[in-house]
Amino acid sequence: MRIIILLLLLVSNLVLAQQSSPQIDKLNQLDKEISVLYGESKTMSGSTRDVVRLQLLNKNDALRDVIQALIDQRSGDNHDVLLKQVNQQVKFIADASTYLLNKIATTEKALEKETSEGKLLAQKTLDESRRFSMRLLADQWTNYQWLKLLNQPSPAKEQALISDVEHRLEFMSASLIFDSQQEALLNNQLESATEGEKSTIQLEHILTQRKVNNDISTLQFLVTLADKMTLDTTQYKQQLFEATGTLTDELLNVDLILSIISTWGEGSGQWLADNAPELLFKILIFVFIILMFRWLKKLTRKMVKKAVSSPNLQLSRLIQDFFTSMSGNIVFAIGLLIALSQVGLDLTPILTGFGVAGLVIGFALQDTLSNFASGMMLLIYRPFDEGDFVEAGGISGKVAHMSLVNTTIKTFDNQVIIVPNSKIWGDIIKNVTHERVRRVDMVFGIGYNDDIALAETVLTDIVQSHAGVLKDPETVIKLHTLNTSSVDFIVRPWVKTEDYWDVYWDITREVKIRFDKEGLSIPFPQQDVHLHMVEKLAK
Repeated sequence: MRIIILLLLLVSNLVLAQQSSPQIDKLNQLDKEISVLYGESKTMSGSTRDVVRLQLLNKNDALRDVIQALIDQRSGDNHDVLLKQVNQQVKFIADASTYLLNKIATTEKALEKETSEGKLLAQKTLDESRRFSMRLLADQWTNYQWLKLLNQPSPAKEQALISDVEHRLEFMSASLIFDSQQEALLNNQLESATEGEKSTIQLEHILTQRKVNNDISTLQFLVTLADKMTLDTTQYKQQLFEATGTLTDELLNVDLILSIISTWGEGSGQWLADNAPELLFKILIFVFIILMFRWLKKLTRKMVKKAVSSPNLQLSRLIQDFFTSMSGNIVFAIGLLIALSQVGLDLTPILTGFGVAGLVIGFALQDTLSNFASGMMLLIYRPFDEGDFVEAGGISGKVAHMSLVNTTIKTFDNQVIIVPNSKIWGDIIKNVTHERVRRVDMVFGIGYNDDIALAETVLTDIVQSHAGVLKDPETVIKLHTLNTSSVDFIVRPWVKTEDYWDVYWDITREVKIRFDKEGLSIPFPQQDVHLHMVEKLAK
């Protein structure tokens, strides 16, 4: 008998030791603290009770973490303790939910009597209470799942919670639609309101924006909870996507994608049916204005081109093309803005955006703006024109085209080189063909034994007989240098700019032929070397 009693005592001690594990001790300690706070909250009122309730929720969260850890262990020894705690949690969450729902109802009634400034503060308190209420729903659902694991399901209560969540989903969906419409309406009123009305409307607009944001966050929370309950939330996910535009993994769901496409299809069809006549009329107006200004663009360019081509203005071809092109583009840009305004587009943000974009682009494209400024200086001072042969920016060739940013030069071997205007304007510019006449500078040498007078006569005859040489200014032919190996004459006839190279090549060729015929030599550099032989003297 004594042995049996001893064995019973030993088993009892083992059970007590098992139940007095650190987690069980923590569970019991938190349970006691929650009981004390719960009792205190019933005797308090006002803000003090709210503070105690907040502490109570924090303690309960810690308690729930311990319960979850013990349930994950699935130890049969803790079954009765856990079952008791989970049932207490069911009751506690139910009581807390009732309290919060009453508080929400009271706050909503008080909100209607508040001033616009007071509504902002009251709305914040209301949003916090609603968030707590939503969290308690998720906690209660977890409680019912715990009871299933502890072999004590509550199907009736679980079904009641699911029905509650379905009802709240419908309510928050309708609330989001209504608050979004109110926000859009207040936004329109704000744009057309006077300065005196703006302050009041702004406060209402801020309050409505907060409502919309709270509706979205609440609906998102409920959708997540409803997914755990295996409810169909496709329409609510679609509504959230349309309200926020946020891309999530849920959009990979085929049902959701089909629902969005179907809704958009129905909505677009209805919208087209309601607005097709007005839309068609606006499109016709838009097309008509664009076509009319395209015609005006061509007409303006013709008129400007005729005006700037006047000999009295003496404008370069580059600046003529610039004014012609810019005038047409400006007219078309004005027409485009008018066409957009006629279809109902507000031009104010567009023009404002151009200003901001111009500032940003100005900083980002400093080199391009430098080229633009250099292009304007080139157009104003006209150091060259299209068709001129120039040496600019380290490149020699014919100017083929010029814009405000760069200049296209075609080299003599037919290469096309695009040079930034800042390089041209910041360097030496040599315009070879700017003047109508040019002097051809040539040097011809004869030997020291040749007849100088004969050489002058031959050179004069060659130059004067060439059709490309001008009579005025007069050609210069002079003995210039007594060189090392030759007597050099300078020959400097004046020609038209376009005849420069023809005259140069023709005269050079003719000089060689005539000098050979007249017996005049064309010496080349030479050096005489004299060798002196010195005989060795015999010692």
